[in-house]
Amino acid sequence: MLTPILAAGAPAGAPNFGFYEALQQGGAIAISTLVILVIMSVGSFYILFTKLFEQQKIMNQAKRVRATFWQSNSLREGAAKLDKNSAYRQIVDDGLAAQEQHGKLTDPVEAHDWLHGSLARSESAINSKLSSGLPFLATVGATSPFVGLFGTVVGIYRALVKIGAAGQAAIGDVAGPVGEALIMTAIGLVVAVPAVLAYNWLQSRNKSIQKDLSSFSNDVLGYLASNGAVRPTIAAARGPAPVAKPAVGSTTAGQAGGVPTAPRV
Repeated sequence: MLTPILAAGAPAGAPNFGFYEALQQGGAIAISTLVILVIMSVGSFYILFTKLFEQQKIMNQAKRVRATFWQSNSLREGAAKLDKNSAYRQIVDDGLAAQEQHGKLTDPVEAHDWLHGSLARSESAINSKLSSGLPFLATVGATSPFVGLFGTVVGIYRALVKIGAAGQAAIGDVAGPVGEALIMTAIGLVVAVPAVLAYNWLQSRNKSIQKDLSSFSNDVLGYLASNGAVRPTIAAARGPAPVAKPAVGSTTAGQAGGVPTAPRV
């Protein structure tokens, strides 16, 4: 794009050095390099927009959780208010499933540790899905300048070979092909910079989401470990929350931080 603009001021009759001519100087290798860079660029923007959509979806879910979830009488009732594929509902469902599974264990395990491990696995699975695609952005940002440089080196080499074979060593004959070959390096930088910026931005948003998920997971753990007596302060500020009464004859696994084996959530 820059080359035709710069060449527009060249005197009449001067050789036309444009992007197409640069690809001709580099041959099949330069064309292949350009195709690779285009694929990298398209992939980077695809990942950027898809991850932004996923992140915004979870952020919207967090707003609904803060607005309605902890006003419910039980975790199941609160989970029913969330989207079926919500990341926050996944944490609640996994926590309830872990509580039910704890009562079936034949080997005694501290209930708090069992629930904490189950919620941590659920949280890790969500974070892993959020981070998918980001390694590609990091790879593009790190390698695309060198891919472009490779195309430049090949283009310069082929240009110099042709100039040497023709026996022409004038500066005008050398400057054009060599300058056009440098376009590949510029393209590599154009591909790398957006990928690096997108990677850092998405990572920053992921950390914010992971912080909210970790806080919610800890709140769910506190609710389960106290049979509903412990809730986030945001819910307590809106009024006293109903406390579920344990079932008659229920037992607690561990005196400290245990949960009823017959859940009432």
